[in-house]
Amino acid sequence: MKRLLISYLTFCFLIAAGCSPEIAPVPEPPGKVIVLMYHRIVTGEASNLYERSIDKLEADLKYLKENNINILTFSDLETISATGSMPEGNSAIITFDDGDSSWYTLVRPLLLRYHAKATFFLWTHKMGSDSFVTWEEVEDMSNYMLLNGERPFTFGSHTYSHQYLFRNKAEYGTSAEYNSFLDYELGRSKELIEKHTPGSVTVLSLPYGDGAGDPEIIAAAQRNGYKFIRTSVWGAIDNSGINLFAIPSLPILDSTESQLIGTYLGL
Repeated sequence: MKRLLISYLTFCFLIAAGCSPEIAPVPEPPGKVIVLMYHRIVTGEASNLYERSIDKLEADLKYLKENNINILTFSDLETISATGSMPEGNSAIITFDDGDSSWYTLVRPLLLRYHAKATFFLWTHKMGSDSFVTWEEVEDMSNYMLLNGERPFTFGSHTYSHQYLFRNKAEYGTSAEYNSFLDYELGRSKELIEKHTPGSVTVLSLPYGDGAGDPEIIAAAQRNGYKFIRTSVWGAIDNSGINLFAIPSLPILDSTESQLIGTYLGL
């Protein structure tokens, strides 16, 4: 009885002194994961559907921050799949396709300013030509390291020559010839990227989104050491049972409003 009285008096004293007992924060419920797909970033107005201005990209990053949307990597997706547990709150994975030089001049400094991670998918046959990034720029980005030892920029494959993987199947007379084509497109690009970046290339982005979910393309990806395929199928990930070889995404076009990200996340 005496112990209870002392506890009660102590509680009253804390309240009177303006203190309140420590309350454990309530964890957020599991959310969704959205994979954002960008292409070329420009300083002025976009000249085609797949370009996006640097101002709009910054607006997207601000939207993620203001809405407490965490930025994940594909490795985090692997953990979600392995543990069977979705993370607290909503999350996004930022990706860029093709290999435009704006990645180095515009995107890289902006992402660093917002402490944002991203995966860049390279069309390796075009490297260093036209308006594409150079291998030296890729090396610089991939080797950049934060104070905590983390590399914020990773690179994946957009195949070697950016051909239709599924629609081109009819051009090959036998299954062996078709698989040889797939192995070259997926294997050669992976080999080139791994020569210029640390670690292994494990993520594939399908050119034109062609062949999403196709068993032969998935088998070729697995055969060549890939763990993930990012598709162009619109959608968000809402459960831990995600097929890592058929990952949906949200293409961010010139006309896309930042709020569409929230719509797909249920905000």
